[in-house]
Amino acid sequence: MRVIGAGLGRTGTLSLKTALERLLGEPCYHMFEVMANPDHLPIWHDAIRGATPDWTEFPTGYAAAVDWPAVSFWRELAEAHAEALVLLSTRDADAWWTSANRTILPSTREAAASDDPQRKAFASMALDMFALTFDSIDDEAGCKAGFERHNQQVRDEVSPARLLEWHPGDGWEPICAALDLPVPDEAFPHTNSTEEFLEIRRAAGDRAT
Repeated sequence: MRVIGAGLGRTGTLSLKTALERLLGEPCYHMFEVMANPDHLPIWHDAIRGATPDWTEFPTGYAAAVDWPAVSFWRELAEAHAEALVLLSTRDADAWWTSANRTILPSTREAAASDDPQRKAFASMALDMFALTFDSIDDEAGCKAGFERHNQQVRDEVSPARLLEWHPGDGWEPICAALDLPVPDEAFPHTNSTEEFLEIRRAAGDRAT
């Protein structure tokens, strides 16, 4: 891997996935990859519970990784891929909470209450994963504190020469500079806004009825 994402979900990670795939010409891991590869789900859940895989081999076939669940193991992935850039995507904690609490957190709660075994298995993994960073996903102040604590740990533990802190809106330039790549002659992708996430959920609900 050439890029290890250390930023939590809802910090522009899907936009980063699209951008990194454009820059590197290879796939970038993201939570969507877990949904597309159900066999990955138990591997991640086992890792969350302490039975870690060989991070030099899993996940394989990707030039980068961003978003959960990979971000829960950013240290291990950064150690396994010692030459990779560590990319900390972040944003204001209030804006992050507003986004997360309208998208991934209620979606996880709904999945946990579902009768569908696959959705429940995914939610079980996600809830255990969130517990690595937050005491409770229902506690706004605690989640914001966990968000800030996570970001500071990355800043404290990664050498400045290896770390890129990136905010949605920063665009191509800082990433391309850090990777020594030319800036594409196209707009930076901006995907999976709160409104887009909610529209996808609404469409999925319509298909299920």
